[in-house]
Amino acid sequence: MKISAKGRYGLAAMSHMAQNYQTGSPITIISIAEKLGISKIYLEQVFSLLKRSGLVNSIKGAQGGYQLALAPNKITVYAILAAIEIALVETTESTVKEQAPSLDAALRITVFNVIDRNLSETLKQISLNDIINEAEKQKPIDDFMYFI
Repeated sequence: MKISAKGRYGLAAMSHMAQNYQTGSPITIISIAEKLGISKIYLEQVFSLLKRSGLVNSIKGAQGGYQLALAPNKITVYAILAAIEIALVETTESTVKEQAPSLDAALRITVFNVIDRNLSETLKQISLNDIINEAEKQKPIDDFMYFI
């Protein structure tokens, strides 16, 4: 499975916002772009999709930006990718239905439906909270300050 750059950037941006969720302050697209090294224009497209799906709220004004619409443990990878990667979460279409209906049914039942169901179930089990918890575990040891 290959997730597009837009999907990967959306996951990264939402994870960054989840890491800063406790502050309660809106985060600007510019600050996310700088922190993650992503194009501001590209992120604007991503956030437009995320906002339309109700995953983020936009705050206008000098102190404005974006905030998660829900707590990080309530936002799943599935919800984020469904907002950005519409084709990824659609069911697989028939392939040879006209010419070989029995083969098409067999493929749908034994392969396509299984993949669609398992992918959906797996992505729904992973929340932003899971991602930020794993990110904490992955921080290098030299991030810690030692006093002698």
